[in-house]
Amino acid sequence: MTQEHALHTGEQVRKQTAVYVYEAPVRLWHWTTALCIVILSVTGYLIGSPLPTMPGEAIDNYLMGYIRFAHFAAGYVLALGLIGRIYWAFVGNHHARELFLVPVHRISWWRELWHEVRWYLFLEKVPKKYIGHNPLGQLAMFSVFVLGAIFMIITGFALYGEGLGVGSWADQAFGWVIPLLGQSQDVHTWHHLGMWYIIVFVMIHVYLAIREDIMSRQSLVSTMIGGWRMFKDDKPD
Repeated sequence: MTQEHALHTGEQVRKQTAVYVYEAPVRLWHWTTALCIVILSVTGYLIGSPLPTMPGEAIDNYLMGYIRFAHFAAGYVLALGLIGRIYWAFVGNHHARELFLVPVHRISWWRELWHEVRWYLFLEKVPKKYIGHNPLGQLAMFSVFVLGAIFMIITGFALYGEGLGVGSWADQAFGWVIPLLGQSQDVHTWHHLGMWYIIVFVMIHVYLAIREDIMSRQSLVSTMIGGWRMFKDDKPD
């Protein structure tokens, strides 16, 4: 679905093309996941580095209990959201599949990837425009975010299974993770490092999205809000 209109400004005609890219379920998943990451990062940090002891009886101070509950609830939402996102990759438009199908078998894709690397390093003056993810964004979203989120979900539920106890559903489904990675403290450490891994990715992701909005004359942030990608091009009248 494409729309195009022209805005006359003096001696130039600024053509603006809009292409519908991200369907509502994809956008809903994106912002829900972003909220989950914020909640999980804040509560996860506090679980790893608890607040100072509070005065009074423990029964009157359930702050850590609320923090842990928020962490577990956000973890459930993140996991269920990722399952729903994988489902939508099968039933949504072809842009919904870009997150999981990286065309590493195409030589042209690697050439475009190298161009994007140079563009982000300010070594290219002219950006290429893509309707969906550019090759570098596609590779980063899959290799860093998707695989990173799966790792965090698996290790998180493995630790959650310890609290539920031996024989619980989480212990039966994810208990194998703890001996695989060594012991409980090792899983805690990897899970904590994974949190910083995701945080750094999010910071870079936000920076690059805003940078592209400004420098490449194509929308990114607003596209994930309304679904339409806007392309602007100035040409002589």
